[in-house]
Amino acid sequence: MHFEEIIRTIKLRRESLQVTQETLAQLSGVGLRTLKQFESGKGNPTLMTLQKLGDTLGLELSMTIKNKPDIR
Repeated sequence: MHFEEIIRTIKLRRESLQVTQETLAQLSGVGLRTLKQFESGKGNPTLMTLQKLGDTLGLELSMTIKNKPDIR
């Protein structure tokens, strides 16, 4: 999943639950300014921030590690 898709998924989930940015920020422990920047595509949230938002919205954050070429 690309970063833009993560942004879209979190925003759509928040909106489908009819949760305001202010409420999500408060419930997740993420700063409102951070959330607004993230949803506008201007922020660069940490994995911890994404985890907090996902947990609050009932989303699961997972990562896939691609096979790296043999670097020697």
